[in-house]
Amino acid sequence: MTAALAPDRVSPTSTRNLLRSPKLVRSLDLTGPAGRLEAILNEGQPNARFAAVVCHPHPVGGGSMHNKVVYHAMKALNDPAWGLGFPVLRFNFRGTGLSHGAHDGRAEAGDVQAAMDWLENEYKLPLIVCGFSFGAAMALAACCASGTKSDVRALAALGLPVEAEGRRYSYKSLAGCGLPRALPKLFLSGDRDPYASAAQLAEVAAAAAPPAQLLLIPGGDHFFSGQLASMQHALSGWLQEWSRESSPDSFKEQIQ
Repeated sequence: MTAALAPDRVSPTSTRNLLRSPKLVRSLDLTGPAGRLEAILNEGQPNARFAAVVCHPHPVGGGSMHNKVVYHAMKALNDPAWGLGFPVLRFNFRGTGLSHGAHDGRAEAGDVQAAMDWLENEYKLPLIVCGFSFGAAMALAACCASGTKSDVRALAALGLPVEAEGRRYSYKSLAGCGLPRALPKLFLSGDRDPYASAAQLAEVAAAAAPPAQLLLIPGGDHFFSGQLASMQHALSGWLQEWSRESSPDSFKEQIQ
Protein backbone atom coordinates (compact mmCIF):
# COMPACT_ATOMS: atom_id res chain seq x y z
CA MET A 1 0.00 0.00 0.00
CA THR A 2 1.35 3.40 -1.02
CA ALA A 3 0.23 6.77 0.31
CA ALA A 4 1.33 10.38 0.04
CA LEU A 5 1.16 12.63 3.07
CA ALA A 6 -0.04 16.20 3.04
CA PRO A 7 2.88 18.43 4.08
CA ASP A 8 0.73 20.50 6.45
CA ARG A 9 0.00 17.54 8.72
CA VAL A 10 2.84 18.25 11.09
CA SER A 11 1.27 18.84 14.52
CA PRO A 12 1.99 16.30 17.27
CA THR A 13 -0.75 14.85 19.44
CA SER A 14 -2.15 17.22 22.06
CA THR A 15 -0.20 16.97 25.30
CA ARG A 16 -2.86 18.25 27.70
CA ASN A 17 -3.65 14.82 29.09
CA LEU A 18 -0.22 13.29 28.59
CA LEU A 19 2.68 13.01 31.00
CA ARG A 20 5.63 15.21 30.21
CA SER A 21 8.49 13.59 28.38
CA PRO A 22 10.98 11.91 30.73
CA LYS A 23 14.24 13.80 31.11
CA LEU A 24 16.54 10.90 31.85
CA VAL A 25 19.12 10.35 29.14
CA ARG A 26 21.85 7.76 29.67
CA SER A 27 25.18 7.44 27.89
CA LEU A 28 26.30 3.83 27.87
CA ASP A 29 28.46 1.23 26.18
CA LEU A 30 27.10 -1.88 24.48
CA THR A 31 29.09 -5.01 23.70
CA GLY A 32 29.05 -5.58 19.97
CA PRO A 33 30.69 -8.19 17.73
CA ALA A 34 33.66 -5.83 17.12
CA GLY A 35 33.86 -4.53 20.69
CA ARG A 36 32.46 -1.47 22.37
CA LEU A 37 29.48 0.33 20.82
CA GLU A 38 28.90 3.88 22.00
CA ALA A 39 25.20 4.45 22.73
CA ILE A 40 22.60 6.84 24.13
CA LEU A 41 19.35 5.78 25.76
CA ASN A 42 16.34 8.07 26.12
CA GLU A 43 14.17 6.61 28.87
CA GLY A 44 10.49 6.10 28.11
CA GLN A 45 7.23 6.34 30.02
CA PRO A 46 6.70 3.82 32.87
CA ASN A 47 3.79 2.24 31.01
CA ALA A 48 5.56 1.91 27.65
CA ARG A 49 4.42 -1.16 25.70
CA PHE A 50 7.47 -1.30 23.44
CA ALA A 51 11.13 -0.31 23.35
CA ALA A 52 12.78 1.03 20.18
CA VAL A 53 16.14 1.07 18.41
CA VAL A 54 17.04 3.76 15.84
CA CYS A 55 20.00 3.12 13.51
CA HIS A 56 22.05 5.90 11.89
CA PRO A 57 23.06 6.57 8.25
CA HIS A 58 26.33 5.75 6.50
CA PRO A 59 29.35 6.69 8.64
CA VAL A 60 31.53 7.30 5.57
CA GLY A 61 29.19 10.19 4.77
CA GLY A 62 29.39 11.51 8.32
CA GLY A 63 26.46 9.56 9.71
CA SER A 64 26.24 8.95 13.45
CA MET A 65 23.65 8.54 16.19
CA HIS A 66 23.53 12.36 16.38
CA ASN A 67 22.24 12.68 12.79
CA LYS A 68 19.23 15.01 12.63
CA VAL A 69 16.88 12.44 11.04
CA VAL A 70 17.86 9.86 13.67
CA TYR A 71 17.35 12.42 16.43
CA HIS A 72 13.92 13.46 15.16
CA ALA A 73 12.87 9.84 14.70
CA MET A 74 13.92 9.20 18.30
CA LYS A 75 11.80 12.16 19.46
CA ALA A 76 8.77 10.86 17.56
CA LEU A 77 9.14 7.49 19.30
CA ASN A 78 10.14 8.79 22.74
CA ASP A 79 8.33 12.07 23.39
CA PRO A 80 4.75 11.56 24.67
CA ALA A 81 3.77 14.64 22.66
CA TRP A 82 3.81 12.31 19.64
CA GLY A 83 1.66 9.75 21.45
CA LEU A 84 4.15 6.95 22.09
CA GLY A 85 6.66 7.45 24.94
CA PHE A 86 8.90 4.46 24.20
CA PRO A 87 12.42 4.07 25.60
CA VAL A 88 14.69 4.59 22.58
CA LEU A 89 18.26 3.40 22.06
CA ARG A 90 20.62 5.02 19.55
CA PHE A 91 24.14 3.75 19.00
CA ASN A 92 27.17 4.35 16.81
CA PHE A 93 28.06 1.59 14.37
CA ARG A 94 31.53 0.04 14.57
CA GLY A 95 34.27 2.52 13.73
CA THR A 96 31.99 5.53 14.33
CA GLY A 97 32.55 7.95 17.20
CA LEU A 98 33.89 6.04 20.19
CA SER A 99 32.69 2.65 18.93
CA HIS A 100 35.40 0.04 18.40
CA GLY A 101 36.17 -1.73 15.15
CA ALA A 102 36.19 -0.54 11.54
CA HIS A 103 33.43 0.13 9.04
CA ASP A 104 32.51 -2.97 7.04
CA GLY A 105 29.27 -2.26 5.19
CA ARG A 106 27.59 -5.59 5.95
CA ALA A 107 28.76 -6.73 9.37
CA GLU A 108 27.00 -3.74 10.96
CA ALA A 109 23.86 -5.88 10.98
CA GLY A 110 25.53 -7.62 13.92
CA ASP A 111 25.78 -4.26 15.69
CA VAL A 112 22.02 -3.83 15.28
CA GLN A 113 21.47 -7.27 16.76
CA ALA A 114 23.68 -6.40 19.73
CA ALA A 115 21.62 -3.25 20.33
CA MET A 116 18.38 -5.23 20.16
CA ASP A 117 19.75 -7.84 22.58
CA TRP A 118 20.73 -5.15 25.10
CA LEU A 119 17.38 -3.39 24.87
CA GLU A 120 15.40 -6.60 25.30
CA ASN A 121 17.48 -7.58 28.31
CA GLU A 122 17.13 -4.10 29.86
CA TYR A 123 13.37 -3.64 29.46
CA LYS A 124 11.86 -7.07 28.80
CA LEU A 125 9.64 -5.44 26.17
CA PRO A 126 8.96 -6.26 22.51
CA LEU A 127 10.86 -4.08 20.05
CA ILE A 128 10.27 -1.49 17.36
CA VAL A 129 13.29 -1.25 15.04
CA CYS A 130 13.83 1.87 12.96
CA GLY A 131 16.72 2.89 10.71
CA PHE A 132 17.59 5.74 8.38
CA SER A 133 19.39 5.22 5.04
CA PHE A 134 22.33 2.85 5.67
CA GLY A 135 20.83 2.29 9.12
CA ALA A 136 17.56 1.21 7.48
CA ALA A 137 19.42 -1.31 5.32
CA MET A 138 21.26 -2.71 8.35
CA ALA A 139 18.03 -2.84 10.37
CA LEU A 140 16.40 -4.87 7.60
CA ALA A 141 19.42 -7.16 7.42
CA ALA A 142 19.32 -7.79 11.17
CA CYS A 143 15.58 -8.21 11.53
CA CYS A 144 14.99 -10.24 8.37
CA ALA A 145 17.92 -12.65 8.76
CA SER A 146 17.02 -16.29 9.18
CA GLY A 147 17.29 -17.40 12.77
CA THR A 148 16.74 -13.93 14.26
CA LYS A 149 15.45 -14.44 17.79
CA SER A 150 14.65 -10.90 18.84
CA ASP A 151 11.03 -10.07 19.59
CA VAL A 152 10.56 -7.43 16.88
CA ARG A 153 6.96 -6.30 16.40
CA ALA A 154 7.35 -3.50 13.82
CA LEU A 155 10.06 -2.37 11.41
CA ALA A 156 10.42 1.14 9.95
CA ALA A 157 12.85 1.97 7.12
CA LEU A 158 13.38 5.70 6.60
CA GLY A 159 15.03 6.84 3.38
CA LEU A 160 15.90 3.29 2.35
CA PRO A 161 18.45 3.53 -0.51
CA VAL A 162 17.78 1.55 -3.68
CA GLU A 163 20.35 3.04 -6.08
CA ALA A 164 23.43 5.08 -5.19
CA GLU A 165 26.75 5.79 -6.93
CA GLY A 166 25.92 3.42 -9.77
CA ARG A 167 25.08 0.53 -7.47
CA ARG A 168 21.64 -1.06 -7.12
CA TYR A 169 20.60 -2.42 -3.73
CA SER A 170 18.15 -5.27 -3.40
CA TYR A 171 16.44 -6.50 -0.27
CA LYS A 172 15.55 -10.08 -1.10
CA SER A 173 15.23 -11.07 2.55
CA LEU A 174 12.10 -8.91 2.79
CA ALA A 175 10.11 -11.59 0.97
CA GLY A 176 10.19 -13.80 4.04
CA CYS A 177 10.81 -11.14 6.68
CA GLY A 178 8.95 -11.86 9.89
CA LEU A 179 7.29 -15.05 8.70
CA PRO A 180 5.41 -16.93 10.04
CA ARG A 181 4.45 -13.81 11.99
CA ALA A 182 2.79 -10.84 10.32
CA LEU A 183 5.55 -8.29 10.94
CA PRO A 184 4.36 -4.77 9.99
CA LYS A 185 6.85 -2.84 7.85
CA LEU A 186 6.90 0.85 7.01
CA PHE A 187 8.89 2.31 4.13
CA LEU A 188 8.97 6.09 4.64
CA SER A 189 10.81 8.37 2.22
CA GLY A 190 10.60 11.71 0.47
CA ASP A 191 9.15 11.55 -3.02
CA ARG A 192 12.25 13.40 -4.30
CA ASP A 193 14.82 11.11 -2.71
CA PRO A 194 17.66 10.80 -5.26
CA TYR A 195 18.65 7.39 -3.87
CA ALA A 196 15.24 5.77 -4.31
CA SER A 197 12.44 6.76 -6.68
CA ALA A 198 8.80 6.27 -5.73
CA ALA A 199 8.55 3.47 -8.31
CA GLN A 200 11.62 1.70 -6.94
CA LEU A 201 10.34 1.93 -3.38
CA ALA A 202 6.94 0.66 -4.47
CA GLU A 203 8.66 -2.42 -5.88
CA VAL A 204 10.55 -2.98 -2.62
CA ALA A 205 7.38 -2.64 -0.53
CA ALA A 206 5.38 -4.90 -2.87
CA ALA A 207 8.04 -7.62 -2.61
CA ALA A 208 8.04 -7.55 1.20
CA ALA A 209 6.10 -10.06 3.24
CA PRO A 210 2.85 -8.36 4.28
CA PRO A 211 1.83 -6.21 5.96
CA ALA A 212 3.96 -3.50 4.37
CA GLN A 213 3.18 0.14 3.66
CA LEU A 214 4.96 2.82 1.66
CA LEU A 215 4.46 6.43 2.72
CA LEU A 216 5.95 9.29 0.70
CA ILE A 217 6.50 12.82 1.98
CA PRO A 218 5.59 15.26 -0.84
CA GLY A 219 8.62 17.36 -1.77
CA GLY A 220 10.85 15.48 0.66
CA ASP A 221 14.47 14.69 -0.19
CA HIS A 222 16.67 11.95 1.27
CA PHE A 223 17.27 13.89 4.49
CA PHE A 224 13.66 15.12 4.83
CA SER A 225 15.00 18.68 4.60
CA GLY A 226 12.28 21.04 5.80
CA GLN A 227 10.04 18.00 6.28
CA LEU A 228 11.30 16.51 9.55
CA ALA A 229 8.01 17.21 11.34
CA SER A 230 6.12 15.53 8.50
CA MET A 231 8.42 12.53 8.86
CA GLN A 232 7.73 12.42 12.60
CA HIS A 233 3.99 12.67 12.04
CA ALA A 234 4.08 9.82 9.53
CA LEU A 235 6.22 7.56 11.70
CA SER A 236 4.34 8.11 14.95
CA GLY A 237 0.96 8.01 13.21
CA TRP A 238 1.72 4.69 11.54
CA LEU A 239 2.88 3.16 14.82
CA GLN A 240 -0.16 4.43 16.70
CA GLU A 241 -2.52 3.06 14.08
CA TRP A 242 -0.73 -0.28 14.11
CA SER A 243 -0.62 -0.48 17.91
CA ARG A 244 -4.34 0.23 18.19
CA GLU A 245 -4.98 -2.82 16.02
CA SER A 246 -2.64 -5.09 17.96
CA SER A 247 -1.64 -6.06 21.46
CA PRO A 248 1.81 -7.03 22.76
CA ASP A 249 0.72 -10.68 22.63
CA SER A 250 -1.06 -10.66 19.28
CA PHE A 251 1.86 -11.88 17.16
CA LYS A 252 2.83 -14.52 19.71
CA GLU A 253 -0.68 -15.91 19.38
CA GLN A 254 -0.22 -16.23 15.61
CA ILE A 255 2.85 -18.44 16.11
CA GLN A 256 1.34 -20.76 18.70
